[in-house]
Amino acid sequence: MIRLTRRTFAAALTGVLTGALAGAFAMALPGAALAEYPDKPVTLIIPYKAGGSTETMGRVFAEALGDALGSQVIVRTRPGAGGAIGATEVAKAPADGYTLLFAASTAILWAPLTQDVDYGPEDFTYISQITVYQQAIVARADAPFNTFEELIAHAKDNRLNYADQGAVTKAFIDYLAKVEGVEWTGIPTKGGGEAMPFLLGGKVDFSYSGGVHSRYGDQMKVLMSLISERLAASPDVASIQELYGVAIPGQALIAGPAGLPADVVAKLEAAIAKAIEEPKFVELVTENLKFPIAYQNSADLTADIDRTNEGLKKVLEAIQ
Repeated sequence: MIRLTRRTFAAALTGVLTGALAGAFAMALPGAALAEYPDKPVTLIIPYKAGGSTETMGRVFAEALGDALGSQVIVRTRPGAGGAIGATEVAKAPADGYTLLFAASTAILWAPLTQDVDYGPEDFTYISQITVYQQAIVARADAPFNTFEELIAHAKDNRLNYADQGAVTKAFIDYLAKVEGVEWTGIPTKGGGEAMPFLLGGKVDFSYSGGVHSRYGDQMKVLMSLISERLAASPDVASIQELYGVAIPGQALIAGPAGLPADVVAKLEAAIAKAIEEPKFVELVTENLKFPIAYQNSADLTADIDRTNEGLKKVLEAIQ
C-alpha cells in the first residue's frame, strides 16, 4: 500500500491538472499556441502608382493604422490595369488579415465588368470605408471654359484631348461625349501623379481627377463633380448625378480576402476608426486633399457596395 503525504498528494494533483490542461490546449490548437492578431506586420496594398491621392493617403494612414493595431503596417504599391493587379493579389491572399487592400471601390467593382480579371466583388471582405473620393472633371485655371456645359460648347468647335486614367474614367467620359454628341481623345496616363502634370503642361485639355487636383490650388479649376453629390471644396459646381443621372463610385475602402474571421474584422474596424482620427491623417485628408472623413463599418460598407455594383451594371448596359 502506497501512503500519500500532503506534499506528495499536492504534487500528484498538480501533475494531473497540468497534464490535462496541456492536453486540452493541444487538442484545441494542434501544433502551436494561438497568437493574437496581429503578431506580425500587416501589408497594405495600394493598387495605384505613387503620387496620386490614394497612395498619398495610404502612406499616412498605414502609420496611424499600425499604431492603432500595435503592429507595423507596410505599404506596397501594385499599380496596373486600373487597380486590378493589386486587387487580384489581395483576393488570392490567405484570409488571415495580414494582406489588405486600400483602394477605390472601382478597382473591385468596375474591373470585373470591363476587364478579364480573376476575381469578383464576392472575393473580398469589406472592412471599412474611410473617405469618399472627390472625383471631378478638372481643367487648367486658364482654360477657355469654366463649367462642364462650357466645355461641351467648346468641344463642339474644337477637338479636345483628356487624360485617360483607366477603364472606368474612360467609360464615363466617353459616355458623356456620346450623350452630348461631341468627340474627344483619351491620352493614357498612369494615374493622377502623371495626369495632373500632363494637364498643366498642356498635353491635354481636361482630365479626370480622383481628388489630387486639390494639391495644385489655384492652378486648376473643377468643371463638374463625378460623384453623386457636389464636392466638399466646390459646393457651387454641379455633380454628374444632377446633370446626367449617373455617378462614379466614390468609396475609398479597406478590404481583405473573402472569409476573414469575424474577430479579425472587428479588430480592424476598431483600429481603422481610431486611425482616421489621427491628427496628421485628418489634416492630410480634410485640409490638403479636401476629402471628408466618412467612416463606414463592415456591415454598412458591404450593403453600400452591393447597391453600387447594381448601379454600375446599369451604367455599363447603357453605354455598350
